[in-house]
Amino acid sequence: MHQSISVFDMFKIGVGPSSSHTLGPWKAGRHFCQFLKDQELLLKVRSVRIILYGSLAKTGKGHGTDIAVQLGLSGDDPVSFDVNSIDEKIRDIANRKQLILGNLHEILFDPKMDIEYLTTESLPYHPNGLSFLAEMDNGEHLAQTYYSVGGGFIEQENQQPETSSQTELPFPVNTAKDLLHWCMKTGMSVSEIVLENESSWRTEAETREGILHIWSIMKQSIYKGCNTEGILPGGLHVRRRAKDLNHRLIGESQYENHKQWQAAITRGGKDFRYTIDWVSCFALAVNEQNASFGRVVTAPTNGAAGVIPAVLQYFISFCDDNSEDKVIQFLLTASEIGSIFKKGATISAAMGGCQAEIGVSSAMAAAALCECLGGTQRQVLMAAEIAMEHHLGLTCDPIGGLVQIPCIERNSMGAIKAITAAQLALQSAPDFAKVSLDAVIKTMWETARDMSSKYKETSDGGLAQQIPLSLSEC
Repeated sequence: MHQSISVFDMFKIGVGPSSSHTLGPWKAGRHFCQFLKDQELLLKVRSVRIILYGSLAKTGKGHGTDIAVQLGLSGDDPVSFDVNSIDEKIRDIANRKQLILGNLHEILFDPKMDIEYLTTESLPYHPNGLSFLAEMDNGEHLAQTYYSVGGGFIEQENQQPETSSQTELPFPVNTAKDLLHWCMKTGMSVSEIVLENESSWRTEAETREGILHIWSIMKQSIYKGCNTEGILPGGLHVRRRAKDLNHRLIGESQYENHKQWQAAITRGGKDFRYTIDWVSCFALAVNEQNASFGRVVTAPTNGAAGVIPAVLQYFISFCDDNSEDKVIQFLLTASEIGSIFKKGATISAAMGGCQAEIGVSSAMAAAALCECLGGTQRQVLMAAEIAMEHHLGLTCDPIGGLVQIPCIERNSMGAIKAITAAQLALQSAPDFAKVSLDAVIKTMWETARDMSSKYKETSDGGLAQQIPLSLSEC
């Protein structure tokens, strides 16, 4: 069965720190409110309880799940909600013990009592499960269960998955083999195939405009992260590093906006160490924003949100091309690789460990960079394969359930691996490659299924168990 996934399914604008533990539950809360409105039941609700299962329960507070479900039930939109107002709104709900359901109907709600964490119970379909239980004025009860399956995608129990999957595309793609088939048959590049498919949903002009808007949010997250100092929230007392690194690298150059800043970076030359330091800085900046409940783009997830922006910013700053066409080409190519991983494996750390987040984002970035640097279709797929091959088995073990250690640094490593993978592919003959992209995706999925649950975003293993509790109590 073919599943159609748009570039705007893979790249979603939202709020950190986690696409599966923050953005997904937020959207589920909004979805539940919309259901109540559609059934003309919202104004009849007396109270709502939320039950979090499995990974959502174990690392939910560190990932902001409790905050996200309250904002979702309040009817707030993660795309446009003022992130600077989050603390004030959550504090107001807690103090008043009231929540305005769907921004229309005030109900009694105490976060301490009405959000339940079932850390020892996981629903069979997916580790990231949550249920909303509404009590009506007449005493009747209504319940709905949702799954946050990674990358901000949500699925309602017993309902069709939430994607653009019902659209029939001119070039249907489930696997890398399918993609290569269409490229070879038409002579089109990966990005050209994707752009044609996107025209099944909207005009080319609308697609281009939407992608450039996605890039504008990515740029904002890089720039703001590189110019913000302080301590990340959550209790680990992790100090932001991107601003200090930016200051050391930029030297005496003055700038007032992203364009001037980027020009100053480019003037610094292309020394290897200088370039690598900037790539790390770009990635750190995005994920420090993400860890601070800032606005970022799932790429394909929030936890891996820094890899693709960092590699695209690297391309613009050091590869002599800042055209809108190249930005669109980059993000179209990246999105298609991500969708193939989603279809053939997973982009959820709760299902596959960090290989499903940093690994997939690195593969997406590698393929995109390779195409933008002139790689053939086969080299593009080879770049994605190389990047994932060297992330296989990567575990998800966030300390204190926070998307900070080791998550932020992993974005820098994923970005640098993506650049290396693209260069390797460009210097290689794909006909002699022993491992295909489809083979590495299959291997990743098998590795995910074999991986112990304690290494899948539960903080029950790995680094999360090696740091003294006094440092990780959040």
